[in-house]
Amino acid sequence: MTVGIVDTTVVFHLFRKNPAAIAWYSTLTDKFAVTPITWMEALYGAVSKDKRERCKDILNQFDMEYVLPSDIDWAIEQMQVYRLSQGIGVNDCFIASVCHRLNIPIYTDNQKDFLKILPPNLVVKSY
Repeated sequence: MTVGIVDTTVVFHLFRKNPAAIAWYSTLTDKFAVTPITWMEALYGAVSKDKRERCKDILNQFDMEYVLPSDIDWAIEQMQVYRLSQGIGVNDCFIASVCHRLNIPIYTDNQKDFLKILPPNLVVKSY
């Protein structure tokens, strides 16, 4: 069972060999996952074949938690409520929807955006 979702920011830090991210990652013993949104965001940022392969190597270390139709409904609701007042983004809504459904935290280096739509106990600074 997945105990947490890893956000794109964390994948990027691992990709860039950030020492704090690597140290944090090396302590993980539980099952963490990414969403297809994170997968696509990370690969989009990999602008060469070598970088894409390195990125995929990192992503493949996580399980995949897919976005379900009920997640999409929740994400749409959040977008309608918080887009204008909080500036929430589409991808963050989709990623947060999986955390909301599974009641598991998002591990991120971008807490401020997720705190707009998730309760504080589900938003964790990864390191």
